[in-house]
Amino acid sequence: MAAGRLPSSGAAPSLGYVSSFLQSDPHRSVIAIGGPDRVEFLQGLISNDTTKIAVGQAIWAALLTPQGRFLNDMFVAAGDGAAGGANMLLLETERERAPALAKKLGFFKLRSKVTVEDRSAAMEVAVVFGPDADKALPIDGAAAFVDPRLPSLGLRVLAPAGTAMTLLTARGFAPAPLEAYESLRLGLGVPDGSRDLQPEKALLLESGFDELNGVDWQKGCYMGQELTARTKYRGLVKKRLFPVRVEGALPASGVAVHQNGQDVGELRSGTGDRAIALLRIDAARGAAALTANGVRIVPEIPAWMRLPEAAE
Repeated sequence: MAAGRLPSSGAAPSLGYVSSFLQSDPHRSVIAIGGPDRVEFLQGLISNDTTKIAVGQAIWAALLTPQGRFLNDMFVAAGDGAAGGANMLLLETERERAPALAKKLGFFKLRSKVTVEDRSAAMEVAVVFGPDADKALPIDGAAAFVDPRLPSLGLRVLAPAGTAMTLLTARGFAPAPLEAYESLRLGLGVPDGSRDLQPEKALLLESGFDELNGVDWQKGCYMGQELTARTKYRGLVKKRLFPVRVEGALPASGVAVHQNGQDVGELRSGTGDRAIALLRIDAARGAAALTANGVRIVPEIPAWMRLPEAAE
């Protein structure tokens, strides 16, 4: 292996299935945004372009602090029929933090003609993954779309509570455990909300939002845009979220990662022998071993990730 290069994790790990679905993602739920100003309302708040949204085509985006730090991530999809109703935007976001996000969005309404409703109890989020995932489209009675971050992550399905199992088994897909989808996500190095991005501290460009289609650089102003743009154009990113292999018992999220006795990052979400870690780029590229709680951590570079050229 050439100096300064990390092993690639561009291919999704083989999990032994043809097509499967996670019946209900326990980490995710839905907020509905209605009203004639719904598209323009979100356009001024989040990092991606809401005019790209159509039935079957969603965006991934973030809400930031005015200082450009991460608050919430979300998929934004068009409501369709029973799935939230027509003339709605559906925000798929973290379940535990959805009520606070809905309240915050309500504060931003001012005179905008929009409604904000937390539908955590009324809707569920399923994920279809595997090589045949796209064959599930379209799904009557649900808002379904290919994951805009990476197609290999499959489909996101926003359905009325209690209906996803019936809708997906009718199409021949088999239920899968949460760990199967988590292994896929972690192997590809894709973050999952505040499990991987620390609220009010994380920067989007440390967290893969540029390469994973979570930022639109051509749209108008949104909250936190100035710092996000400055970080990109001045090349200020020194740390990144990396997928890592764990050669031993998985340490807890938040445990520090060390190299030659120095703190160079920390672990985030993980399962089995896979995890995500926020690491200094130079440490991830270095020849010296990385450890967390005495366990070796091996960083990888996924095929989608772009890093600055290593110094000679």
